[in-house]
Amino acid sequence: MATLRRADLFDLFAMQSANLVNLPENYVMKYYFFHAVSWPQLLSVAHDSGGKLVGYVLAKLEEDDPADRHGHVTSVAVLRQNRKLGLASKLMNLTQHGMEEVFDAEYASLHVRVTNRAAYSLYKHTLGYRIHDVDKEYYADKEDAFSMRNYFSADKRKAKKNAAALTSAPRAATDAAKAADGEKAATASASAEALAAATETEGAKGQETGGGGGASSAGKKKKKKR
Repeated sequence: MATLRRADLFDLFAMQSANLVNLPENYVMKYYFFHAVSWPQLLSVAHDSGGKLVGYVLAKLEEDDPADRHGHVTSVAVLRQNRKLGLASKLMNLTQHGMEEVFDAEYASLHVRVTNRAAYSLYKHTLGYRIHDVDKEYYADKEDAFSMRNYFSADKRKAKKNAAALTSAPRAATDAAKAADGEKAATASASAEALAAATETEGAKGQETGGGGGASSAGKKKKKKR
């Protein structure tokens, strides 16, 4: 019975070993490390009951073009003695789930040798991939590759976006209400300052008038003495 989970850094050497045994397309360790650090949700592994790694999926996110944001499966391998158990499709589904749910990817892409009928059948008939193009001499030995894509559910992505919009709507309303309250408070403060300024002006005028009256009164008193 195999256990599937997200890969961690301790799985990378076993992943590289499985790759070297099963596939002609091999990678240096820093390439695995780069994937693990950049897109940890897109690396999936399967271990047997003894804890040995028996399969993996290495994938990444293609995000250079914001209008074409998608996941790409770099490498898939299952040890020969553990094949025919559905591990490859389960690992792929786990990785594709990460592409869609974590990174909101529109689809997953991959390349497969035109002569690899077993892998092609898995991708097409089990996982729903379709041929998008044929890349001539894609591999180092000049063999052509099928460029395949699996588009995720448009309805599911739409529902996810609608849910996000509903979640953000109350927050936006609250922010708008706070902004309105802030404007009201600013207006009230400005009105209070204007009223205070007007009161000070009236008080100053009153003092000026009172001083003039005193001088006039003093002048009248002096005239009476004469």
